[in-house]
Amino acid sequence: MTRTPAGRLFRTATGHDLVLTRTFRAPAADVWASLTEPERTARWFGPWEGDAAPGRTIRVQMAYEEEQPWCDVRIDACEPQRQLAVSMVDSYGTWLLELTLTEADGSTELRFVQHLTSVEGIAETGAGWEYYLDMLVASRDGSPRPDFDDYHPAMQPYYQDLVATEGA
Repeated sequence: MTRTPAGRLFRTATGHDLVLTRTFRAPAADVWASLTEPERTARWFGPWEGDAAPGRTIRVQMAYEEEQPWCDVRIDACEPQRQLAVSMVDSYGTWLLELTLTEADGSTELRFVQHLTSVEGIAETGAGWEYYLDMLVASRDGSPRPDFDDYHPAMQPYYQDLVATEGA
């Protein structure tokens, strides 16, 4: 199945922000639960364990990655049903992620942002986040899980063009 990439790239004072959005016909509280409750995150990203609170670190399993690795994720900020900011360091670098929910007229928009200091590897990163966010959609609406081969390498040219257009 052909997937249409939706990521956007914005220049910031410290680098770039990769921004992806998804909209759900559900209240923010329900979407928030899909982002923060371990049994629900396990359906689309992976389970997590630990004492989740701002300033604390939890362990998250990336269940849909090769070898299903566990990684430490620090909760940098948390406003329930509105905003979650996390950071983690792995063999690929530092990941600074921010998820914001906005509810209006019975729908909730998820704005997913990865704060980047470099756009190196964005073609792989962008396709990966598209995949995970579509996994979130599938986990919520009961549709079949997407196939990663529909995202990478198929979305590489789109994300490479974003960098070229942005002049990074």
